[in-house]
Amino acid sequence: MKFHSIFLVGPMGAGKSTIGRLLSAELHSEFFDSDKVIEERCGANIPWIFDMEGEAGFREREEQVIDELTQMTDIVLATGGGAVLRDANRKHLSSRGTVVYLCTSVEQQLARTAKDRNRPLLQQDNPEQILRELFLQRDPLYRSIADIIIETDQRNPKWVVQELKKRLS
Repeated sequence: MKFHSIFLVGPMGAGKSTIGRLLSAELHSEFFDSDKVIEERCGANIPWIFDMEGEAGFREREEQVIDELTQMTDIVLATGGGAVLRDANRKHLSSRGTVVYLCTSVEQQLARTAKDRNRPLLQQDNPEQILRELFLQRDPLYRSIADIIIETDQRNPKWVVQELKKRLS
């Protein structure tokens, strides 16, 4: 199956990295995770970047990386949950490939991210409230650029990949 690049968007804990890796293996394409690329280039993890540069500094780096990666062909890209906050990112994602919104509930996000210390936005007292606020802000943005929307709650990543392949062909 020949395809253009596929860009996975959605909230943290939706399964973008896991599904992206599996999908890229199925499609024999290269996989990128924009957060990992940022960490490799900085030589530091995301929480450290947030501490040193604030969210604005991180978003600058993220915009550069997304611009660069979306210009590549035949890749699968997992983006960070907040990548859709910037107009430039939404424009690059929607115009340069197929955007897949991996949609998940706040409950599922909490279950999947409970022990993850690498998520700066959740290192506060009430992660559930934060996730609900992020959902209200970001869900319309994910939907505005999505070519395909797939619910990932209670779904095996392999099932999601097979469903995605069906919808892509």
